[in-house]
Amino acid sequence: MKTKIKIIRGWMIFFMITLFLSGLTAMPVEAELSFLARCFPADTAIGQWIEKIYTGVYNTNKNYPFIAYGYDWLAFAHFVLAILFIGPLRDPVRNKWIVEFGIIACLLVIPFAMIAGQFRGIPFWWRLIDCSFGIIGLIPLSICLKQIKNLELIINKNSEL
Repeated sequence: MKTKIKIIRGWMIFFMITLFLSGLTAMPVEAELSFLARCFPADTAIGQWIEKIYTGVYNTNKNYPFIAYGYDWLAFAHFVLAILFIGPLRDPVRNKWIVEFGIIACLLVIPFAMIAGQFRGIPFWWRLIDCSFGIIGLIPLSICLKQIKNLELIINKNSEL
């Protein structure tokens, strides 16, 4: 039982940290894109796309810096969602619904990226990269949910005795 709780907590902490770091990367997006634009050759599809994004963000920040406030709120949402997972960290069985919520959110990344990305002119291959964040998030959350369900069975068996 202690091993299952330890596994759950380890994966939960990993997920919370990566969610927080993902949010943290939203705020310095112009600097990050400038760096990436230097990393990818301009004659490649990814290099051209990153340069286009960088140019858009640079010009927007230069002329309309308040638009970047949306990135700040994106970061904030990641931070708040990471805090949400303190519930299953403290009491995994009672707060199983939070892990289920996280799994649903990760799954919803896929249709959202595909539909919104289509309307915003995002290349298909880039939308697949966006989808990968939801798929990657499913890994620790699915492991946690499986461990929580096993823990639940153990608790229920012990309470029957």
